Amino acid sequence: MLDELNPEVRQRLEKAVLEIFSTSDFHKASIRNVAERASVSFTTIYKHYGSKERLLFAFVNIWMSELTDRIEDHLKGIEDLKEKLRKVFWLHLDYYEKNEALGRILFMTLPMKTWMADESFDQRRRVNLIIDVLKTGQQQGVINPHMRAGSLLDFMLGFIQRTFFMWIIRGKQEHLAKEANGLFEMVWQGMVNPTTLQYIDQ
Repeated sequence: MLDELNPEVRQRLEKAVLEIFSTSDFHKASIRNVAERASVSFTTIYKHYGSKERLLFAFVNIWMSELTDRIEDHLKGIEDLKEKLRKVFWLHLDYYEKNEALGRILFMTLPMKTWMADESFDQRRRVNLIIDVLKTGQQQGVINPHMRAGSLLDFMLGFIQRTFFMWIIRGKQEHLAKEANGLFEMVWQGMVNPTTLQYIDQ
């Protein structure tokens, strides 16, 4: 649907959607608000999308696809499993820091139940990329084989979500990407195969 729009109109819509849905109560935001902010007719938006949910999720899909493209590109050049997961972790934090409005939408203003009802919630391509890395790690005996790969993914992405949320709450005092390595080490300890852990006191 976005491809059918004039590029300049699409750019105005994207900016308006980001601004409105990242700063407003989702239930109070409306297509009319977006139309006014973007200087695009209400009729044009409604004709293409029909609802504010479909409008928002069309852009969410684009923004998240950009993150997925970055992950896919970076993973091609990394062999070490831990470094692959470290890069995935860093890329998420870096992307949300650089696209703060998107992070606010996904983690703060958008009701999760509303997003879950839309097909864009699955983010299948991104999920499969990470799941494949986790399953490979389990097959190699590096990642905990007693947990579902999906649960390990939830653990990592949940950590990322909480980190972003608290970064906002605490006034963005540090760069998210700058803290990524230290934070990832905590996540790694929660995913690694417990039989391969080597403790200092052993």
